[in-house]
Amino acid sequence: MIINASTISAIFTNVKATFAKAFDAAPSVWEKIAMKVTSTGSQNDYAWLDNFPKMSRWVGEKVVKALKAGKYVLTNEDFEATIAVKRNDIEDDNLGIVAPQATGAAFSAKQFPDELIFEKVNGAFTNECFDGQYFCDTDHSVAGASVSNKGTAALSASTQALAIASLGAGITAMRSFKDDEGRPLNITPNVLLVPPALEFVAKALVNNDRLDDGKANPFKGTLEVVVDARLTSATAWFLLDTTKPVKPFIYQERKAPQFVQQTDMASDDVFNRGEFKFGVEARGAAGYGFWQLCYGSTGA
Repeated sequence: MIINASTISAIFTNVKATFAKAFDAAPSVWEKIAMKVTSTGSQNDYAWLDNFPKMSRWVGEKVVKALKAGKYVLTNEDFEATIAVKRNDIEDDNLGIVAPQATGAAFSAKQFPDELIFEKVNGAFTNECFDGQYFCDTDHSVAGASVSNKGTAALSASTQALAIASLGAGITAMRSFKDDEGRPLNITPNVLLVPPALEFVAKALVNNDRLDDGKANPFKGTLEVVVDARLTSATAWFLLDTTKPVKPFIYQERKAPQFVQQTDMASDDVFNRGEFKFGVEARGAAGYGFWQLCYGSTGA
């Protein structure tokens, strides 16, 4: 193939189209457990998370809850994936390798928010959230009292008693959460997030009429099971309420994944290394929303 500006432009136009098609078709799961916040600067301050919004009676002057500045800040980071295409491969019409590379880059780009979010899920027991406590912890402070959204029970469908002591305990804890004024928050857990090792236990808990001991299953049809191999613990499981406007996790998007290319015939890469390049660039961060919307058990 004769290499000139026209042929290079045509090749990478096709590469971009392949990337776009593969990106649209690639799966992602982060939307099931996180919300997207569009960022317009280098960072976002989530001081507003200190106040779980709830209406109250207006008697006399309005009660204004002041935000605590700088309480929880997420700073955007840069991410990239770059692929080199040898000029010799173009000259030799050996471009069959380019389409799979473009498809792989698109798959990775689509999964980029998933990777950020599941880093936060895996760190739920050791990373701080907006109140300075671990996201899943035993001593969140509410109106001067310690409140726990962390358990240790292994997820179990073996007996009705063990199911209630594990999944049931998490549901009860979440439904019992109250605001600073002692009013129920009406948390409604609707997602059971588990690693592959707990997939069939979780599905038995939400699908079966009866548990392994033959007793009635009180949890049938109450939750959606989400299974993801990016969960690093084989025993930890999470109950989430994703029915609220604010979700348990935050995907902060400063720049959505974008296809980029370097195809200038006069570029240093082409002159010195005989390479054209294409890839993906993105910018963003991930963090935690309201801890009240999550219950995590180490399963240990």
